[in-house]
Amino acid sequence: MRSLERDPAEATSMIDLIQPLANRLDTLFAEPLFRILLLAAILLAHFGLRLTFYNRLNSMGWKRATIKRIEKIAFAETWITPFVLGWIFFHPILSWLRGEARLEVLPVGVLAYAAFCLVMGGLFGFLWLLWRPIWKIQHVSAKRDVQVHDVSKQTGLTLARTRKCRWAAKLPMNQIFEMAVEQIELPVVGLPEKLDGYKIAHLSDIHLTGQVAPDFTAHAVSIATDWSPDLIALTGDIVDKQPCVAWLHGLFSPARAKDGCYFVLGNHDTRVSDPDVVRDRMTDAGWIDVGGKIETVSLRSLECQLLGNEWPWFTRPNDPFISDESIDFRLCLSHSPDQFDWCRRNGVDLMLAGHTHGGQGQLPLAGPILSPSWHGSRWASGDFYRSPTTLHVSRGLSGVHLLRIRCRPELSLITLRCPGS
Repeated sequence: MRSLERDPAEATSMIDLIQPLANRLDTLFAEPLFRILLLAAILLAHFGLRLTFYNRLNSMGWKRATIKRIEKIAFAETWITPFVLGWIFFHPILSWLRGEARLEVLPVGVLAYAAFCLVMGGLFGFLWLLWRPIWKIQHVSAKRDVQVHDVSKQTGLTLARTRKCRWAAKLPMNQIFEMAVEQIELPVVGLPEKLDGYKIAHLSDIHLTGQVAPDFTAHAVSIATDWSPDLIALTGDIVDKQPCVAWLHGLFSPARAKDGCYFVLGNHDTRVSDPDVVRDRMTDAGWIDVGGKIETVSLRSLECQLLGNEWPWFTRPNDPFISDESIDFRLCLSHSPDQFDWCRRNGVDLMLAGHTHGGQGQLPLAGPILSPSWHGSRWASGDFYRSPTTLHVSRGLSGVHLLRIRCRPELSLITLRCPGS
């Protein structure tokens, strides 16, 4: 059996690889101030890589208990690793920061980890900067008219049902009850002329947890219906808590649209004992379940397909059944924007999604950081185009996290437009 001890040749090879880099860093960062900045960059990369892992972890279709267990371990490791290394090697690090020693005073393993953080952190950091909303890469320029509804003040109702929610609502800058009703003129490449001006009310991420009164959702459904849309779409995460299933009929049965109201489920709908009960209650309320299905519908006398993509938590349509050349327009309701490439492969013209909540909070200029997506915060919210698919991602109406900073809940009232019309 091979010895568990490191082969001396392997250790020498690693030293030969790390040592020149350490010597170069010593030369480039000779001044104490520069060394402090280098250490700060390493720490920033360490935390950035953990954030990257967190975003990808929460895009997986694994069981919630598994994800939460890994999440807790990862969170602990995020803080323990730099603390332990700092504690053990405090004096060598301090001597290096003061310019009194070279990096060779630190073990090769520590230097290797620091190099890993700098290289991988630099790579992911570059990609993160590249997809910031300020650069508008792959973004669609859509005209928006935004009206902010302070729902609690406008309805005169107390929306916070629990002490936790009342406390959260009082936090400075928290916008959980400031609903942004966004009327969007969305240009869609490949849109048939007959569908120019077609109106879709898009709701997402209702998150009935019992923390927020159902009146908040009822207000959104009422506004969407009063807008007289041609179609209403709901893209998942409807119920989190079993008792709230009883609210569904009363909340969603008043919704009306000329061509119908359609829905799919999301990952949080797996938290009730039987997600099929959610489907049944929504169907009883007059909504059409397209989860994992293909519905051929007539929209303004055009033959169109409505696709429901609930992957990776439930199902999505089989690719071979989608390629019908007689179809004039394809609309996909997907809970996660991660299905963007799937829609592109299948010739979807317009994809509506949610799930990412706009990042739950957004920094000035930099935009969102947190986003449960395999692509991080790249498609956290907004309008995007990658041939042949236009994607609209809603920030959603609510969430289990009772905090929204510079990221208001969103009700999207979308009017489809032919580009250049």
